Amino acid sequence: MASQDIIARSATTTVPSSVRDQEEVAKLIDTTKCIGCKACQVACSEWNELRDDVGHNLGTYDNPQDLSAETWTLMRFTEHETDAGNLEWLIRKDGCMHCAEPGCLAACPSPGAIIKHANGIVDFNQDHCIGCGYCITGCPFNIPRISQKDHKAYKCTLCSDRVAVGLEPACVKTCPTGAIVFGTKEDMKEHAAERIIDLKSRGFDNAGLYDPAGVGGTHVMYVLHHADTPTLYAGLPSDPTISPLVGLWKGVSKPLALLAMGAAVLAGFFHYVRIGPNRVEEDEHPSPPDTSVHVVDPSVHIHDPHLNPHQDPRGEGRP
Repeated sequence: MASQDIIARSATTTVPSSVRDQEEVAKLIDTTKCIGCKACQVACSEWNELRDDVGHNLGTYDNPQDLSAETWTLMRFTEHETDAGNLEWLIRKDGCMHCAEPGCLAACPSPGAIIKHANGIVDFNQDHCIGCGYCITGCPFNIPRISQKDHKAYKCTLCSDRVAVGLEPACVKTCPTGAIVFGTKEDMKEHAAERIIDLKSRGFDNAGLYDPAGVGGTHVMYVLHHADTPTLYAGLPSDPTISPLVGLWKGVSKPLALLAMGAAVLAGFFHYVRIGPNRVEEDEHPSPPDTSVHVVDPSVHIHDPHLNPHQDPRGEGRP
């Protein structure tokens, strides 16, 4: 993305002056169409040249077991038993949600390490990342990961490089069932509404769109069978919000620290005005050097190797 498309930067209050009018984009993931083939996961790895370590089978189809700096998207599988006693496979593609009000950006203390584009994509700039991990604290979805190789934070970029030249994200391109679609956010919401009507007509009364308002909406949305209970889908948050710790850091602690710094500067200024600079004043009439001869008592501090140990220095023997 070109720099003029950036509308927000971490640890920066200045809004870029020249921003082109762009429509917000979104990726819609229809969990009701997903077959768990992991083609999207492989496409992400190939396009971004990611190679995670080979894991171990722990009795689940999740592989690897979690997101990492080398795994930006991950298929999560959940077995759910319905009230009727039927078993459902709930499969969700996990990754960055690209929030309209990104907690990671709000928490990041490094200027320009996290940026938000005019089309809604939230991206990381590793050149400015200091590896503090505050973005993880600020994310209500627990997405960013710190690399053990370069100690930088990584996550899904929504293929911002592809989107910048008019292409869809790699995962969208490779999905064989059309479970992942991409376009303007308004178009994706309309597409989701049609799917929800169809699902409800087939008995999924609680079908709905996952686009949580607690983070201002997201640019990655889900169509869920059980939209009333999103936690069924591998712990998807029901009402994600930005952590209060972020508000404390940016809303209270940081202004107080700046206020304390300002007070220290003012105190130093008034001290200079009223008392003046601290300097050592030299004596205008220094005392002359001491040239007197000091007589040393011969009975003190004398060591004579030939002296009888039973005789004191004055020649008198000890009793």
